[in-house]
Amino acid sequence: MLDKRQFYINGQWVAPSQAHDLEVINPSNEEACATISLGAQADTNAAVAAARAAFIPWMNTPKEERLTLIERLLEVYNNRAEDMAIAISLEMGAPIDLARQQQVTSGAWHIKNFIRAFRDFEFDRMLGNHAPNDRILMEPIGVVGMITPWNWPMNQVTLKAIPAMATGCTMVLKPSEIAPLSAMVFAEIVDEAGFPSGVFNLVNGDGLGVGTQLSGHAGVDMISFTGSTRAGAAIQKNAADSVKRVSLELGGKGANIVFADADEKAVKRGVLHCMNNTGQSCNAPTRMLVQREVYDLAVKTAAATADKITVGNASDEGRHMGPVVSEAQYNKIQGLIEVGINEGARLIAGGLGRPDGSNRGYFVRPTVFADVNNQMTIAREEIFGPVLVMIPFDTEAEAIEIANDTPYGLTDYVQTQDGDKANRVARQLRAGMVEMNGQGRAAGSPFGGYKQSGNGREGGVWGLEDFLEVKAVSGWAAE
Repeated sequence: MLDKRQFYINGQWVAPSQAHDLEVINPSNEEACATISLGAQADTNAAVAAARAAFIPWMNTPKEERLTLIERLLEVYNNRAEDMAIAISLEMGAPIDLARQQQVTSGAWHIKNFIRAFRDFEFDRMLGNHAPNDRILMEPIGVVGMITPWNWPMNQVTLKAIPAMATGCTMVLKPSEIAPLSAMVFAEIVDEAGFPSGVFNLVNGDGLGVGTQLSGHAGVDMISFTGSTRAGAAIQKNAADSVKRVSLELGGKGANIVFADADEKAVKRGVLHCMNNTGQSCNAPTRMLVQREVYDLAVKTAAATADKITVGNASDEGRHMGPVVSEAQYNKIQGLIEVGINEGARLIAGGLGRPDGSNRGYFVRPTVFADVNNQMTIAREEIFGPVLVMIPFDTEAEAIEIANDTPYGLTDYVQTQDGDKANRVARQLRAGMVEMNGQGRAAGSPFGGYKQSGNGREGGVWGLEDFLEVKAVSGWAAE
């Protein structure tokens, strides 16, 4: 079993201030695979103090030097790709091929995209031609507390740490205590890349402990959090007394609108997208809205697609689906599947219990419900597992109404071969992102949502600006 009790503070791996061990569980076999420590207030204080001391020197480090270090970080990250894939697969159950091909590469993708955006980023700007002696100065906000989830570990760590580093912020990262191993590999990567001591710090802990300590800490200028809406609301309340900036990337209940003129692969594509990463994605298209005239065929296609998905251990190579991350997550999903059955939704694939042949591990059957209405619990709550609900609709207006009838607003999807209709619907969807006809968003596109899906944007220029203050200066001397 791996011993990962140390924290990374001020450029050193250090012992926790007091013993508070926690076992990391391999979700494929329910056995402990590592031991970490949960930090105490003294550990959080030490990490914040290190970040505070490093801030002014790092802020004043020339942009070109910060860029060179991030480019070096990318090089080391790519060299450690297999170590990272193994850590992610072990800690949160992503099948090893998915960990290699999607989980690890999402981190490299964001690092490369931030490098591209940062090269051309202007920190000093003219207000406008009408005011030649006014300047707008973009300056780092300061010390950032980063709280990241277990479902896409490197996707979220790189979306926060890289733009913070680039803009001149220093940081304390608290990864999920359920899946902390990949973040510790990332800390090793930062160390090898040669960042100055105190720029990046890592303290493991749970939400009630280190998470609460960071969000309420007077020495932290900003919190960047990704996780559940419930936890995000608690963080915002705890941060209010210190009036720090809080950036939140929270839950979703994405609508995937399949019109009668959608391409023939739209339904299959939607099912597979929903089930990807065992359904543990905040932007998953978990509500499939299907136009009435193609609804029956779509139900058959969705059931057949889900039935063909195989489930297996995360360490096995192949294109199967792995376990969900934890016993608590497994129990939550099972409870919501049971609620769906009791509410009268028609179960057309999957259902309660583990897949056939599985008696250990947090494995969930790929599940699809048909004949759902948008007031059912399974249509309103974020299940965060491999569960798809199918809802029929008649008109474009009805589809938009159903799609927007949710407390969330992260990612919606539109499937139609009518370009005018696609554009028209995209404009009316109350979501931070809309993807159409299987086309993913391009490099540098901002990630974030409306309503209870959070605030702020991650990625590209928007991701850099999220960590900056805006200073307006008049009477600027001509240069």
